[in-house]
Amino acid sequence: MKTDSIFYRIFQSYPASFFDLLNLPSITAENYEFTSIEVKQLAFRLDGLFLPRSTNQPFYLLEVQMQPDEELYHRIFAELFLYIRQYRPLQPWRIVVVYPNRSVDRPELVQFPELLTSGRVQRFYLDEIESNNLSLGILKLIVEPEEQAVEIAKGLLAQVEQETEINLQSAFFELIETIIVYKFPQKTREEIATMLGLGDLTQTKFYQEAFSEGRQEGRQEGRQEGEFQAKLVTIKRLSKLNLSVELIAEGVEMSVAEVQEVISSEEGCTSDRASSPAPEI
Repeated sequence: MKTDSIFYRIFQSYPASFFDLLNLPSITAENYEFTSIEVKQLAFRLDGLFLPRSTNQPFYLLEVQMQPDEELYHRIFAELFLYIRQYRPLQPWRIVVVYPNRSVDRPELVQFPELLTSGRVQRFYLDEIESNNLSLGILKLIVEPEEQAVEIAKGLLAQVEQETEINLQSAFFELIETIIVYKFPQKTREEIATMLGLGDLTQTKFYQEAFSEGRQEGRQEGRQEGEFQAKLVTIKRLSKLNLSVELIAEGVEMSVAEVQEVISSEEGCTSDRASSPAPEI
């Protein structure tokens, strides 16, 4: 799983950490819902939106950027204004961009200088944050070097025990454990638990999700792509035998609509090729 997905998981599990980052009271999170929304016109999804429950507070578009991207601000503002056009929110907008460090930021000063300096766009560089705040410490742990991450994680675990209520501690433990799992994918479950001085790490929900996804993501993507391509070939071959769509769908374990879409697409391509004029010799 990509690093930025860990951030979104943290903000979803503990929304107060986002407002700690903004130096706003943690209780502000109670007035917001963290969600993702699809903008239908161009079929893209806004993965990080904090939507207020009232009209007198801004909505926040969150972007976590771990790698340099020359097109980032073009994309952010395009997504923002398409979202505003489609959903017509009543609240004013804010953009929050989180970077691991300042060198990753690629500000666009030709097209967007007024927007970037308007006060509506906030950029945070995790390596520059100086705070003893627990949630900010967890966010910074994601970008800490491996040789320091374990000791920092142990300190955060101790801070959780000292500063949080018992009913909240397990959630914080799982967040910290998840980050370490991703930082040390080559380590076994037992080794990670020993490194952190924990008990049975494998029983936590976060670890089970993280360990499974982190180990299998690349392998699954390759296998699933191969399986899908094989199904496409099978559909095309069976359709030429005049089998029913329902029978083909049952054979390749896909829905009738999906199979029909593949067949229609293939027929369209065949039609285009047939109607194309022969090249001149």
